Amino acid sequence: MKIYTKTGDKGLTSLIGGTRVAKYHIRIESYGTVDELNSYIGLISDQEISAHDKKILKEIQDRLFTVGASLAADPEKSKMVIPDLHIEDIELLEQEMDKMNETLPELRHFILPGGSNTISYCHIARCVCRRAERITVHLAEESKVDEKVTIYLNRLSDYLFTLARKIGHENNVPENKWMPRSS
Repeated sequence: MKIYTKTGDKGLTSLIGGTRVAKYHIRIESYGTVDELNSYIGLISDQEISAHDKKILKEIQDRLFTVGASLAADPEKSKMVIPDLHIEDIELLEQEMDKMNETLPELRHFILPGGSNTISYCHIARCVCRRAERITVHLAEESKVDEKVTIYLNRLSDYLFTLARKIGHENNVPENKWMPRSS
């Protein structure tokens, strides 16, 4: 089987269910951005971080494939059984953040991205996650989107922010606090 099909050469692609849409369609943009996010999660996982964090990131990557499949399916025509998110997937992110926050100093300032490559990768992934969430919210105004997808993306961006703080804390990297200049 060849990896290329040539069916997209004219700027169209197929959703799960067979509907052909332009490659710039908001549904394509939504799952394409989730795919981009998944790649950044892989980059974070490739860094020197704890085995536990790697395990959670692998779980997140799996869930992002679930999110991508959900977003790639035509809600009107797809007959394929698509895996779905569970409330427990969202709760896992919340539990992980709660555990991380137990050891982190209280957040009293906005934090500027940076401090180390790994911290920066977490912030880049957080920003891509926020973009995926915005696009998905827009899509949900026009078409059916499982509300757990939007909630998961919202919670995941918070998780990535908290993970950046945790990694910095574990490696004694001071937080880059934003101190607005006065007049």
